Amino acid sequence: MARYIDEILQPGERVLYSTNAHWIFYFPAIVAWIVVLALFVASRQTIVEGLVLLCLVASGLVALAALYWTVKGWFHRFTTETDVTNLRVVHKTGFIKRRTFEMALDKVESVDVDQTILGRILNYGDVTIRGVGEGIETIKTIASPLAFRSSITTR
Repeated sequence: MARYIDEILQPGERVLYSTNAHWIFYFPAIVAWIVVLALFVASRQTIVEGLVLLCLVASGLVALAALYWTVKGWFHRFTTETDVTNLRVVHKTGFIKRRTFEMALDKVESVDVDQTILGRILNYGDVTIRGVGEGIETIKTIASPLAFRSSITTR
């Protein structure tokens, strides 16, 4: 499947920077898979038959939740694109219900980056783009937000 940006490029337009949703979207799934593993190991370490069954059932239920969060995180990353071209900023989310945001670079007034402490450590954050007469758009939890901001503001 072709990327959205490749389908909408104007003649003479080229992609300068691309980023995606950060892998932190997988964090609930990662924690759940660790719990699944811990419960499974606990079921093999105990000799009480009722406790073995309880650990295995709990492990199975948590595995279902972990699988859901894994697929959800992957789908979000798969269906989200954020690009800067030499002419505009393009952000697309969704698969069936698509939402796009495009702003000409010459209409960008300011670009703000919000990062938590964990966001600074893991290099993710929210970017708010303010446009002259274009409104405000916030792009949540993207990877490398400072590099993204620099690709917009450096011309």
